Amino acid sequence: MMRATETYNKLVPEPTPHSAPYWEGLNARKLLLQKCRSCGRIRHYPQPMCPGCHSMEVEWIEASGRGAVHSWTITHHPFHAGFRDDLPYTLATVDLAEGMRMNAQLRLARPEDLRIGLPVRVAFETVKEGLTLPYLVPDKAG
Repeated sequence: MMRATETYNKLVPEPTPHSAPYWEGLNARKLLLQKCRSCGRIRHYPQPMCPGCHSMEVEWIEASGRGAVHSWTITHHPFHAGFRDDLPYTLATVDLAEGMRMNAQLRLARPEDLRIGLPVRVAFETVKEGLTLPYLVPDKAG
């Protein structure tokens, strides 16, 4: 958690009309996903049209936030100066229980526990006023 005297010097998202509910959900500490009202396909990242049936009809559902590690990369060189103090960090691709993948930072107490299939859950961190980001932690219940 940030202290009030710290400034957030990393890149920040610019929500669009299609992604705003996702970012609002994170601020409420919920992982929201789009669900097509026509064919029922759940998707992530937010987009205006269903990639399955091309419908523009969408609703938002709250995800369980649980999944399993599909892949990962350990970053040793920052792509932006704001991430330099975080090095090294792990960026994981996770198969969510709802059937799609998402990417987020994976925070492990013991890096040697990292493996494909590791059960994880989404956690939330408010990094500055109005911006909460998801990250992943091992799911002890998984």
